[in-house]
Amino acid sequence: MNNQPIGILDSGVGGLSIWRKIVKELPNESTIYLADSLNCPYGERTPEEIYVLAKRLVKFLIAKKVKLIVLACNTVTVFCIDKLRVDFPDIQIVGTVPAVKTAVEQTKNHRIGILSTESTAKSNYQKNLINKFAKDCFVINKGDSELVPYIEKGDIKSGSVKKILRNALGEFIAKDVDTIALGCSHFPFLREEIGKIVGSKVKILDSGNAIARQARRVLTNNNSLSLSKNTLHEFYTTGNAEEFVKVSKKLVGNKLGELIKSIQSVSL
Repeated sequence: MNNQPIGILDSGVGGLSIWRKIVKELPNESTIYLADSLNCPYGERTPEEIYVLAKRLVKFLIAKKVKLIVLACNTVTVFCIDKLRVDFPDIQIVGTVPAVKTAVEQTKNHRIGILSTESTAKSNYQKNLINKFAKDCFVINKGDSELVPYIEKGDIKSGSVKKILRNALGEFIAKDVDTIALGCSHFPFLREEIGKIVGSKVKILDSGNAIARQARRVLTNNNSLSLSKNTLHEFYTTGNAEEFVKVSKKLVGNKLGELIKSIQSVSL
């Protein structure tokens, strides 16, 4: 089992922000990345719809003999992880680890903004976690689902994206938020543009590194770390494969983009 791949799923290209951290943290591990681009974005769907879609993705990865599944999607994690662990007890499932604990530790004025999709924001999952860590923090929970379709096209610097971001971040600025937790795996690709709007004094946090470390801990505890560096990275999408390759290489950069050598379209 040691040399079997890690399965990573997302609604689209957003989970590549976590995939790249896993590849860096675990360079000996092979991966299988599955993007449900055909049904993206998940952030506008009902919990019931998200659950049905997530089950299909998990079944696909299990059929590929993965040794661990990473839900590289905050929306899937919030609404489905407990159910999926019950449905598939024979596979370890790791969800997104919200950056909220780090946000509590790093905020100086106890004002934290959470930027996520609308579904995740409405769940109040991340806001409630902050209240567990620190009841004295003022939290603004902002949901926006307009951004994900732009990121899915690799459009992260256009005037339209900047306008949406300014509207989404306006309340954070007005309320003097000094720390922003990114609650969607797509949003780390907008870190530079977010920083330009909120200023260099505001910390922008995502959970990619924490998720990669959690994956390492699970594999270590299960004695399942790869025994050799014979890595293979496979990519699958329910959408247009050529478009996924084009966008993903643009988002992750040349070095990691070289790992995305081929991708297959699949029907689930």
